[in-house]
Amino acid sequence: MPEFEIRAYEPADCEAIRRICFETGYMGEPIDWLWRDRESFADLITRYYTDREPESIFVATREKRVVGYLTGCVDSERTRGAAVAEIRRLLLRGGLLRPGFGAFLGRALLDAMRDRGVRAEALFDARWPAHLHIDFLPEGRGRGLGRRLMSLWFERLRGLGIPGVHLGTFAENHAAIRFFEACGLSRQGAPLPAPGFRMRDGRRMHAQWMARSL
Repeated sequence: MPEFEIRAYEPADCEAIRRICFETGYMGEPIDWLWRDRESFADLITRYYTDREPESIFVATREKRVVGYLTGCVDSERTRGAAVAEIRRLLLRGGLLRPGFGAFLGRALLDAMRDRGVRAEALFDARWPAHLHIDFLPEGRGRGLGRRLMSLWFERLRGLGIPGVHLGTFAENHAAIRFFEACGLSRQGAPLPAPGFRMRDGRRMHAQWMARSL
């Protein structure tokens, strides 16, 4: 059985990370039915980390092939407004003409109008300034690799004197929440509506913020 390895990110890993984020974007499953354009989704989810903070990325490999990753940010203030800027960039480059993106954006705007008064932006709190995203292809799950990546990220943050870390996940993703709780994170506040996102049966999805002090 080929062994799995954990290592620091290399620029050649960028395309694999973009592919994995799309193939696991819907609670560990492909998100192509909800957001069909891979490039715009990968830009939104991974571009900041690969372009601006690659030193905070770690990958899991099998036979030198990336099967999972953790992207991190030491200071989340650096990413404030990054998602909005990325969407604006996509629009200026004809994003509304990309398959599925225009429909998702329209639905998200309608949701945001219905949700007026609900604060659903990212968590910015001095107690937990760092954040992370973690994704694995099915072949890399259930092997302890996720915990190894999380531990490596926590060690990096402690070494930098960072007091805590947070993340956002879907409240409907019960397996992910169990995993993060096992890694020492706890839920912060009630789930909040996630504009544009839907379950396969049409129900709305919700963002759940979680955090851990280091």
